[in-house]
Amino acid sequence: MDDTPARSPATMPAIMSDSAALGFEMSCEPRTGALLATLVASKPGGRILELGTGTGAGAAWLLDGMDADARLISIEIDRAVQVVASMHLGSDQRVTFETTDAHTWLCNYQGEPFDFVFVDCRPGKFHALDRLLDLLRIGGLYVADDLLPQPTWPDDHQQRVDGFLDRLPRVSVLRAVTMAWSSGLVVGARV
Repeated sequence: MDDTPARSPATMPAIMSDSAALGFEMSCEPRTGALLATLVASKPGGRILELGTGTGAGAAWLLDGMDADARLISIEIDRAVQVVASMHLGSDQRVTFETTDAHTWLCNYQGEPFDFVFVDCRPGKFHALDRLLDLLRIGGLYVADDLLPQPTWPDDHQQRVDGFLDRLPRVSVLRAVTMAWSSGLVVGARV
């Protein structure tokens, strides 16, 4: 079986070209993106949250799977990389980009809960997980990636991943499965 995505968002070539020009090497892997698009399609009219916009590859996949009534908020601390996402995806009225620290944003958020969250940064995965899950509706989906070793990892990162994976089975409000596939994933449902 070939698990290469059969299609990808129209904006992906330009996003990846601009990512390469910036030297940004942490874009959402295509198989992960195809899974995101598939899962988010199960949330028509959903409120979607992405932590870690990067240059917008994950956001492009999410938008590709979302229906016309769904809305995406995407958070990124690094304005220099998020500008790529905004340039290629910002005309889509379904997405709002916020340039801020994801941990601070999670702590201060007072709006409606979310139906789907994609975590592609440390907050919401290695810290502030409980806060993020408080913002996820019952039945909402939680997806986190980059749990298999990556060439961009700092030396001390494996211990963060190991701690997260060790803690995960004890998170009583999340029914989750780990997947040694793509970049290494957790897919869970809020219970």
